[in-house]
Amino acid sequence: MSRHIPHRLRQFVAERANFRCEYCKIAEQFSFFNFHVEHIISVKHGGQTTKNNLAYACPICNYNKGTDIATLIPDVVPLVRFFNPRLDTWEEHFSVAETGELIPLTFIAMATINILKLNHPDAVIERKILLKLNLI
Repeated sequence: MSRHIPHRLRQFVAERANFRCEYCKIAEQFSFFNFHVEHIISVKHGGQTTKNNLAYACPICNYNKGTDIATLIPDVVPLVRFFNPRLDTWEEHFSVAETGELIPLTFIAMATINILKLNHPDAVIERKILLKLNLI
């Protein structure tokens, strides 16, 4: 399966996500870097370059996710898949505290927050500022 993503498909994915990272919800307009169209299930794991397997992601989320699709959560459950923007509803898995911290509502959110480092101190500070400005 090709890793090349045609321009029209990239544009579709960006528009569908409203130009926001589908994992951390930051808007591209507030980023210093261009966002990525990434494979939810990586090509390495048999994922295809189709609308249903592509997500819009900020570079930080995309780099942290890499080709991973799941993780271990010790003492909870053995293997937990990550949040999938094509299958899951963000609000059912995450909430945002006034502090800017993402609160996991499910094991899926817990796994995603951990591996994508969604509560890194810099991300929390950024989210808190955007919350105060009513931009998220």
